[in-house]
Amino acid sequence: MRLPHILAAAVAALSVAAPAVAQDTVAITGGRVLTGTSVIERGTVVIRDGKIVSVGTGAAPAGARVIDATGKTVAPGFVAVDSGLAGTEVGSVGGTNELRNASNTLSAAFDISYGLDPWSFTLPVARLGGITRAVVVPQHPGSSGGHVHEDETAGAGDGGYQTPGLFAGQAAVIDLGQDANILVKPRVAMVAPFGEAGADIAGGARGAQFVLFKETLAEVRLYARNKSAYERAGLRDLSLSRADLEALIPVANGSMPLIVTVHRASDIQQVLRLAREEGIKLILDGAEEGWLVAGEIAAAGVPVLLNPISNLPADFEMRAARMENAAALNAAGVVIAIKGNEGSTHRAREARYNAGNAVSHGLPYGAAIAALTVNPAKIFGMAGQFGQIAPGAAADVVVWSGDPLEPLSQPSAVFIDGVEQPLTSRALLLRDRYRQQTPMPPAYRN
Repeated sequence: MRLPHILAAAVAALSVAAPAVAQDTVAITGGRVLTGTSVIERGTVVIRDGKIVSVGTGAAPAGARVIDATGKTVAPGFVAVDSGLAGTEVGSVGGTNELRNASNTLSAAFDISYGLDPWSFTLPVARLGGITRAVVVPQHPGSSGGHVHEDETAGAGDGGYQTPGLFAGQAAVIDLGQDANILVKPRVAMVAPFGEAGADIAGGARGAQFVLFKETLAEVRLYARNKSAYERAGLRDLSLSRADLEALIPVANGSMPLIVTVHRASDIQQVLRLAREEGIKLILDGAEEGWLVAGEIAAAGVPVLLNPISNLPADFEMRAARMENAAALNAAGVVIAIKGNEGSTHRAREARYNAGNAVSHGLPYGAAIAALTVNPAKIFGMAGQFGQIAPGAAADVVVWSGDPLEPLSQPSAVFIDGVEQPLTSRALLLRDRYRQQTPMPPAYRN
């Protein structure tokens, strides 16, 4: 079978109808229920019309389809943050990457939601890791220090680009359900690199980027106050395109959060100062040295997206990186969300492994579960809508064979918006195909 036929067969196999529809009433009984904020032993979770109807210890309602989860763990679907899911397929093939925009006339206005692929092969793999929603973020093309996912390099496959702007573009929230409508909410946050990556964009110095950033916000506010003058060419020349100016108005007025990629403690202090001076809403991404200034981050009420296993001084921005970073930030009162590895696309499912490692280095177990579920929803302004098992929340529920933070645990059922998802992926289909065709050597047979 030629490659195109193999790909077509995989798409067809992954597009079969799910085993349940959202209108069904489903009761998951007898399991250890992690709601995202508490634990219910031998609990009952009732799902109907795509929502959680109830959670407690009562009996299943009459007529419900019952899933016996005795001896298993029932948890909210995990939320991948700082993700490239549905936005890129193969890191070394530039044509499959919809996360990066290399135009020098459009940066902040770049809306990643228009390029998402509901049939991406990355989605079923992530679902099998218990991920049911994701915050997909754009990459900045100007520096390897920005949002660069997987093995991708800045400018790969784009035919070259001119000096990019300060902003990578706008993030979106998706669900990982097996249907054509994965977009949950576009334009949930703006993305910009700081630290070394931001300095590279601004000419090589951190101080230059901060001044340029403040001047950019001043121009945005000038434009917002004088749109009519701008329309009749009665306003001085501005450095940004109209589309970028419009896109940055919510950032300038504090209604849209700005995801800031930053690693060094001193850089974290400076972006916190910038946020105070400019009245902008921040989300820190990375913050490997955040434990050094955890109190300042907490006092500012700024959440952090982090990979808790980043513990090596990969460069001078991460000299103080350590495995206890997540525990220290949580202890200080910072709201944290735990990321997967390598840009949270092909390895997004490893976020639960990272959470388990954080627990082994001092993060309370409940805080680790929250960092995969309720916290991401809270950080991106969607608290109560998903990320928890609570009445009224989206029925994103995963039944695990054991503790979801244990690598050997596997899902036995995954629901997204109340629809049960198939437990397969292209990787598993290929495994099964070639396992059937190729005899296993005796030493490897079960």
